[in-house]
Amino acid sequence: MRLLKIFITVFGVLLITKNHAQDKRKFRVHTVAFYNVENLFDTINDPNKFDEASPIMELDFDPYTAYIKKVKNMARVISEIGADVSKNTPAIIGLCEVENRKVVEDLANDSTLVYKGYGIVHFESPDARGIDVALMYQKSIFTPIDVSRHELMLIDPATRKRIYSRDQLLVSGKLDGELLHIIVNHWPSRSGGELKSSPKRIAAAQLSKRILDSLQSIDPYAKVFLMGDLNDDPTNESIKKILKANRDKNEVKLKGVYNPYENFFKNGLGTTAYRDTWSLFDQILITKPLLDNDYSSFRFYKAGIFNKAYLTNKKGRYKGYPFRSFSDGNFTNGFSDHFPVYVHIIKEVNKN
Repeated sequence: MRLLKIFITVFGVLLITKNHAQDKRKFRVHTVAFYNVENLFDTINDPNKFDEASPIMELDFDPYTAYIKKVKNMARVISEIGADVSKNTPAIIGLCEVENRKVVEDLANDSTLVYKGYGIVHFESPDARGIDVALMYQKSIFTPIDVSRHELMLIDPATRKRIYSRDQLLVSGKLDGELLHIIVNHWPSRSGGELKSSPKRIAAAQLSKRILDSLQSIDPYAKVFLMGDLNDDPTNESIKKILKANRDKNEVKLKGVYNPYENFFKNGLGTTAYRDTWSLFDQILITKPLLDNDYSSFRFYKAGIFNKAYLTNKKGRYKGYPFRSFSDGNFTNGFSDHFPVYVHIIKEVNKN
């Protein structure tokens, strides 16, 4: 469907005028998002985690004050993602770089978000840095039915010892009564160099593919959102060859995967920067059924990178980069070294 004009009418509803047509159709719209919240650690030393090295514990001033500001800043960003279209905070948002459930609870209970009534899905994972993935969802809109964590098994080829990384989180539930599946990822970093570390992300992609295949073996028409900080760009092998993600939604076959962020990347856009180069590590991939043209159930509308001006450094050697929370051993009162990403999904409102 080619769209000519978009008007916001009431809460969460779009009024779309089709090109060369007089009829107007109303659609309910929701935002599904992902955000790397950059080292959201609390101020308590956990003897079971390597959290002594977290930035919040190494500051020259009161860590608790920095933590409260950090949570407040993250809540502000989340409250605005996609709101220009949905007139609401994200219905569902995946998170990474959270230390534990408590920091996610603090985020959901911040005064900016608490009135939305966010629920939380979180599992502790064995990551060496002590960071996990999580999911927040508006309980009035989304109801989890099944949740599971999926362990990423990595072995160091030199030492034959296990490398501990983040688990992958699968949440299946109903959004306004419709079954959706969300896979939340934070794939292994590029520490040691892109080429040397690539096999770890290949393994992470293979795990994601197994989860996806298991969902599609039960239901080939499963609506799946595969999201996360993948630490690879849309054109890397892990995404193009393992997940077989396609940049052209018209070429996606049944059980196929569409990646709207490959076109963003081809146009020079990114979510994180390093040495004056943009990377688009944060992505949301979706399955074929979300691309169909029957809007009696939720379908993909559009994707975006939430890169508002206040999330960007205005001066210094990192001018133009994402305005991160921690730099040179200090709390900057910034946000994250990653921009959030999001997709809007829409469903036609019953005319009756």
